[in-house]
Formats: sequence, structure tokens, C-alpha cells
Amino acid sequence: MSGVGREGGDHLVRAYVITGGRARPSRNHFDLITLVVLAARLNRSGINPEACRILDLLAREAQSVAELSAALDLPVSVLRVLLADLMEAGHITTNGRILDSRADRSLLEAVRAGLQKL
Repeated sequence: MSGVGREGGDHLVRAYVITGGRARPSRNHFDLITLVVLAARLNRSGINPEACRILDLLAREAQSVAELSAALDLPVSVLRVLLADLMEAGHITTNGRILDSRADRSLLEAVRAGLQKL
């Protein structure tokens, strides 16, 4: 088996372990732009290391699901399962979608131009 295949397999095993074998969140749905906020500083015993990292990031500031996924280098599907668990435990809440965009038009056009060059 090549190294590439093993690395991909390791990534899948890691995702399986992190989510406890679950592929979907229990009940809560999180869009990529859903803003996640730390709700309370509860006891972290029994929480896996990835969930603790999520709480550490949220202790600084609210973040979108996409931002958390990038910061933690986790697939969004795995992150959604973890966020659902944290919400059910009362650790986090959501403030809906990010509506206030601070990006000005020139920045958005520069991003679009850069993406078109790819």
C-alpha cells in the first residue's frame, strides 16, 4: 500500500474516532456561516481534545463554522458533529448567520480576481 493511501486512511480513522463513529450531528444543523459563541464555562471533563480546542478558540471570540473548520484543520462534517455535542451539553450557542460584513467592495473584488486566476 502506498503512503498516499495510508495517509488518507489515517485521516478517515481519525475522523471516525473524533466523532465516535457518527457521520451526522445528532439534531443541530450548522451552516458554514453560522456564528458559534461560547455559552458557558462548564466542566470540560469527558470532552475530547478537539472539542476542547473548539472551546479555546471560542473563548477568544465568536467564530463561524467555516473559520473553526479551517483553524482546527477538521472536515466540516466532523466539526458539525462536535458542535452538536457541545451545544447539547450547553457549552456553545449560535447567533445565526454572520450578517454584518466588514469587508469593503474592493477587498471582495480582489478576492474574486484572485479566485479567477486559479
